[in-house]
Amino acid sequence: MVTKLDKTAENVVQLLKVRGLTAATAESCTGGLISAEITSVSGSSDVFGYGVCTYANEAKMKLLGVKAETLSTVGAVSEETAVQMAEGVRKLSGADIAVSVTGIAGPTGGTPDKPVGTVYIGCSTAERTYAVRYLFTGETFPEAKDSREAVRSETALKALETIQKEITK
Repeated sequence: MVTKLDKTAENVVQLLKVRGLTAATAESCTGGLISAEITSVSGSSDVFGYGVCTYANEAKMKLLGVKAETLSTVGAVSEETAVQMAEGVRKLSGADIAVSVTGIAGPTGGTPDKPVGTVYIGCSTAERTYAVRYLFTGETFPEAKDSREAVRSETALKALETIQKEITK
């Protein structure tokens, strides 16, 4: 069954090819799902070379240059961390567009300030770097086996849509 996630990944790869651009990903809460969706598209190697899974804070610091101070003051699930992750993977890869995701997929780990489903998606291009906070409920993927899978799928979809938006703006 082809899902909205699959179709969006295919569209992103085609747009990147047409525009002659490359993309990279830095993933935490999705654990490589975005990279998997992109690389499931035939020909994606022309536009995608780096997908970094930095689930642990140490990996975020060591591979992407996320500052220890950021992690200790605002945490891994924050706008600042998402921005630093996106910038880090763009610089590491040399890609034109980089996205990062960091969040709480659940079903445990949420707090009143950062409930389950809280996700920050970062985006970095040569012109700008930013991050947006989302609260995913899993409603987009009712076919998911559980709420964790649904939140991860929603996050991956929104990250791919972010790349798509950057390409077409």
